[in-house]
Amino acid sequence: MTDAIRLATRRSQLALRQSSDVAARLAELSGRNVELVEVVSEGDENQAPLVTIGGAGVFVAAVRSAVVEGRADVAVHSLKDLPTAGTPGIELAAVPAREDPRDCLCAGSGTVLDDLPSGAKVGTGSPRRAAQLRLARADLDVVAIRGNVDSRLGRVGVDLDAVVLAAAGLARLGRLAEASEFLASDVMLPAPGQGALAVEISSTAPEWLRRAVTALDDPGSRACVTAERSMLAALEAGCSAPVGAIARVAEPGFWEPEIFLQGGVFGPDRGIRMSINGAAAAAEELGRTLAAKLLEAGAESLMTEQNL
Repeated sequence: MTDAIRLATRRSQLALRQSSDVAARLAELSGRNVELVEVVSEGDENQAPLVTIGGAGVFVAAVRSAVVEGRADVAVHSLKDLPTAGTPGIELAAVPAREDPRDCLCAGSGTVLDDLPSGAKVGTGSPRRAAQLRLARADLDVVAIRGNVDSRLGRVGVDLDAVVLAAAGLARLGRLAEASEFLASDVMLPAPGQGALAVEISSTAPEWLRRAVTALDDPGSRACVTAERSMLAALEAGCSAPVGAIARVAEPGFWEPEIFLQGGVFGPDRGIRMSINGAAAAAEELGRTLAAKLLEAGAESLMTEQNL
């Protein structure tokens, strides 16, 4: 077996880092070389706010196309960018062990959220983060920004007092030390799937490739993101909606592992948070049940309000 596995990825520094990690592991499992196929998406070329160009899903479409069109065998994405609706001919074959799903505040001199001065400028490109920042600190000036991790961090102390970034991305780039505070879930619920990767293959992939890729799967991580994404899908909200969720594997139940799922929907002036727990094997059902509870409490009206 000498043919290399072609792995499609965005060409941002973070995407290349996380795809290289998957490639190294896949090479071990398959006994083949793995070559990265770099793809440029509309979201990489168009710096308009994501909410105006189709949300984070714009990053996914071009990478998936490389697999559908036969230019690549495997695709790697940040799972939080993945639309909840699938693509014909593509399968989510693995969710590797998840990184820390929390968001981080990155501010000069190690300043934490509570200590930022009134009127401080905090940058984020996420309506979810913006809404929760305003609920935590209504006196902050939340600024819409785009760009990679380097460019966002580079603005701290220049035209911004702080930015909010995913802990997982900072960790993968070796820059976690630049986080001044890990934001707890009662302050900032992360995006559904945040910190996890999605490894996709064609539905017609050869069995040897399918075996190698599925060996990357971490059952606990998959159960958690399944619950989170099921909630998001049932809310009929996109991946750029002001919706947060985090599921954790709890102490094993008497018969089987359990997960604890928290979810929330946030508007400019208020948010709705709820939680549920149950068997990990019923992760998808748990997500739907929590979504129904959120909708009953008025979540739909919050999802239509503009937060950035």
